[in-house]
Amino acid sequence: MLIFQIRRLIREYFDLDKDKVENTEAVGAIVQGVQFKGMNLLILICAVFIASLGLNMNSTAVIIGAMLISPLMGPIMGIGLGFGIHDMPLIRRCAINLIVATIFALITSCVYFLLSPINDARSELLARTQPTIYDVLIAFFGGFAGIIATCSKSKGNILPGVAIATALMPPLCTAGYGLATLQWNFLAGAFYLFVINAVYIGLATWLGVFILKLPKVEAEWQMRRQKTWIVAIMIIVLTPSIFTTVGIIQDNVRDAHVRAFVHGEFDKMEKTQLMSYKYVENDSNRYIEVALLGEPLDDHKVDIIAACMKAYNIPSDCKLKVIQGSANQEADIAQVSGTIVQTMIQAYQEQILSLKQENDSLKHVISELQDYISVKLSKYDDMVEEEE
Repeated sequence: MLIFQIRRLIREYFDLDKDKVENTEAVGAIVQGVQFKGMNLLILICAVFIASLGLNMNSTAVIIGAMLISPLMGPIMGIGLGFGIHDMPLIRRCAINLIVATIFALITSCVYFLLSPINDARSELLARTQPTIYDVLIAFFGGFAGIIATCSKSKGNILPGVAIATALMPPLCTAGYGLATLQWNFLAGAFYLFVINAVYIGLATWLGVFILKLPKVEAEWQMRRQKTWIVAIMIIVLTPSIFTTVGIIQDNVRDAHVRAFVHGEFDKMEKTQLMSYKYVENDSNRYIEVALLGEPLDDHKVDIIAACMKAYNIPSDCKLKVIQGSANQEADIAQVSGTIVQTMIQAYQEQILSLKQENDSLKHVISELQDYISVKLSKYDDMVEEEE
């Protein structure tokens, strides 16, 4: 009895038919955003310039604005819809439009970065050059939320949120930066992130179409080969991100061990102060470099500390390199520390000012987004009233 009640509750809470629009309306909403000619193409180019400016200025708010403007989700969801309803002409049309949009986005961003006087790789650019399995999950769940929202009567603010979360535009612009500056690691890493987003948004759309039971255009047997291709592409795209994720996790674990070793062994010293440390790894060797201030340590003491590295799970081939003053040098730790503190305070003040500027920009973007949603909801309410 309890099992039947649980099943009934699950069906009641996960009943998608109550809030689902008509099948023709759902399909039409996706197909409408597939085409990349005229207005859509100009909007795409504007979004590319805005995203490139945001990456160049290292402004998160500007990049978010470009994500909201970008119409790239249309053809990607169209491909997923085409596979879901077995519509090969739609798949071909969406694929061509996606390729055209990608080429225009790459050319536009490349031209911008060729003309831009600022060519330094900022954090917003670097963040999109090393995709992981987490990017795969974000793209999949973002795409799934997108297809559910598209087929829902009460769309709310889901679609803008999906556009921000899946981030299709910034990776393409980062790839354009790599092309403009001939940095192939940027081009490869960022374009791979774009491919991950496109493939898994499309896959999530296909799954959503299957769950929502949208009507098929062609027979099931005609799509069997295509389903094999879907699985193959999904695995091929997923595999490199798994290796990248494993590498990042290993680096994080190693950094945690190094941090525990350095602070555990050097923080307890009374007359010697730890100033900085870093882990260095190259083709020939790897070592931990520690900079100290105050009373110098003799070689015997350094060897004793180095022997403790094994207890912190640091590999035995990793060496300890200590940089310190000579025994005759008298360092005024208080004075040096005061200088460091002043430098840190100045850096934090600059960071706070930058965050305040970004916060103001975000407030502006949110305000515009709220206005956009209000207009869309108002139009939707008017359509509902006209139908009634």
